[in-house]
Amino acid sequence: MSDGYIVCSSLSFSWPDDTPVFDDLSFSVPGGRTGLVASNGAGKSTLLKLIAGDLKPTGGSVHVEGVLGYLPQDLPFLKDQTVAQALGVDRIMAALLAIESGDADEENFTVVGNDWDVEERTRAELDRLGLGDVTLDRRLSTLSGGQVISLGLAAQLLKRPDVLLLDEPTNNLDRASRGRLIEVLRSWSGCLLVVSHDRELLDEMDRIAALEPQGEVRWYGGTFTEYEEAVRNEREVAERQVRNAEADLKRQKREMQQARERAQRRASNASRNLADAGLARIVAGNLKRDAQVSAAKQAETHAGRVGDAQARLDQASRAARQEDRIALELPGTNVPAGKTVFEADGMRAAYGNKLIFEGVDLTIRGPERVALIGDNGAGKSTLMRQIRENAGVPVAYLSQRLDLLDESRTVAENFARFAPARDDAERMNLLARFLFRGARAHLPVGVLSGGERLRATLACILFAEPAPQLLLLDEPTNNLDLVSVGQLESALTAYQGAFVVVSHDERFLSEIGVNRRLRLAGGRLIEDRG
Repeated sequence: MSDGYIVCSSLSFSWPDDTPVFDDLSFSVPGGRTGLVASNGAGKSTLLKLIAGDLKPTGGSVHVEGVLGYLPQDLPFLKDQTVAQALGVDRIMAALLAIESGDADEENFTVVGNDWDVEERTRAELDRLGLGDVTLDRRLSTLSGGQVISLGLAAQLLKRPDVLLLDEPTNNLDRASRGRLIEVLRSWSGCLLVVSHDRELLDEMDRIAALEPQGEVRWYGGTFTEYEEAVRNEREVAERQVRNAEADLKRQKREMQQARERAQRRASNASRNLADAGLARIVAGNLKRDAQVSAAKQAETHAGRVGDAQARLDQASRAARQEDRIALELPGTNVPAGKTVFEADGMRAAYGNKLIFEGVDLTIRGPERVALIGDNGAGKSTLMRQIRENAGVPVAYLSQRLDLLDESRTVAENFARFAPARDDAERMNLLARFLFRGARAHLPVGVLSGGERLRATLACILFAEPAPQLLLLDEPTNNLDLVSVGQLESALTAYQGAFVVVSHDERFLSEIGVNRRLRLAGGRLIEDRG
């Protein structure tokens, strides 16, 4: 195992508008495989950018020991780049070619350095990641989203890093590509920090680091499944503590009220007794003050106990907090059984001289829930676009990029654009169901996290006018934390129309009730009975 590691000391970061993300965050990541989990918006991707040096902290420091590799969610590749350029080996290979041609310029030897075997290593990494048929002069514009992700990983592995940061690396990967990625990480011998919502990938980790809303990292040894079990146990304990704290608070309040009533009765009785005893006024005053002081001390003691009980309840409630879920009724999206929502024969698509698919026949009737599956590059996104363009009913399309909304407008302004016939009060009520309450509804879309952007997009398309009867979802769980995936599952469960979803997440497909599977392979669309 390499000696790579990460240390963050008193790390703080705020956006230019002074919105804080981290404050005095300290932790270290040792060698081995670490999965980083948190809710969307907690700052996982921001943290990786700080470690990678793409962002500068506003306080504290980050130290990375060893060579760093970093695969972000959004790869900074240009479509007209070649594979060799994206891998960062184009200059080295050009210099090697020049040397082989007899050019002894010293600059060529400087560029090559110790990378005389760069072509062999490059081909080996591409083969390992399922890109063996991709030539180095091929343009990125001809690759699928999953192939680009695999290419980005290959570029980082070619650096021979000691520390590797991966941000949602399974996005857009088909089953085979996911399996190859997992095999690569199983053999990883350095320091690995992975941000992911992929349960299968997280189950390959040695430990889980949970980034908490309070701005601290909690560590759990073992896989993600073991982490989930530990969190469930913690929540059960916390919920018991809430119940005990609530009972204790009620008891303390009851005892304080009873003590107050006893003090009032004693004071009333003492006043009558003093009057009946005929004591001197000064003596009677002293006795009355002593009784008042005693009653005040008792009240203060009981008030302190009530305050302590309330604090315990607040702490227990925070520990037992449950994530909000989307709860919807969407009768406007209802599609009668047997109604044809899409029908086409002989669909065809090509990119330049390359045929993607042809002779594709497809009919979707009633509220069918269709999964469109196939390898990366098979043409699934292209087929989804053709379905959108030729649908015979109101259709909504949720792309991988979640780029449907105007980023400069607020959530409420975007929603009003999609549902103009509803009044402001009704729109705000509907947005609250998507967890945009109060000021959250007036945030610009451009500042939202991936999960928040998904919820905002869902609100706009599900309550659009007219309501969509066919919903097209292209890798909808990309960039979502597990809570947001659950929220998406809730929304799709309430949806009563037909949908076609491209996804490689089998658990997600099961949760949303897919009842038909279509596989796009070899340019043909076939019913998948597997």
